[in-house]
Amino acid sequence: MSELWEILLMFVKAFGVGGLICAGAQLVINLTDLTSGKILVCFMLGGVALTALGLYQPLVDFAGAGATVPISGFGYLLANGAMRGAQKGLYEALTGSLAAASAGVSAAVVFSFLMSLIFRSHTKHS
Repeated sequence: MSELWEILLMFVKAFGVGGLICAGAQLVINLTDLTSGKILVCFMLGGVALTALGLYQPLVDFAGAGATVPISGFGYLLANGAMRGAQKGLYEALTGSLAAASAGVSAAVVFSFLMSLIFRSHTKHS
């Protein structure tokens, strides 16, 4: 029964932290005139900055996917890859973030292509 409670707590932490990140983004959308693209870039750069300051890793350790799935987690992934690469040299520092994110980006491209073959896109009429 203890293992079940650990799993439940893991889900609660992930949904709680992920939900707070998403709620923060929704507040920015509702309270500012920033475009969606600018908000995404701000959250991604926020993940990079928090990783550089050493503040995002404890959040990932606490919440797992709740911190890595939102767009700020993509910034964390890029910064983490670059920092790991920097330990090996300048070239790896420049390419480390690309190597770290390549699997996720490749999966997004492949699945997007597959969905485009299955579904027909059309313009939404207001």
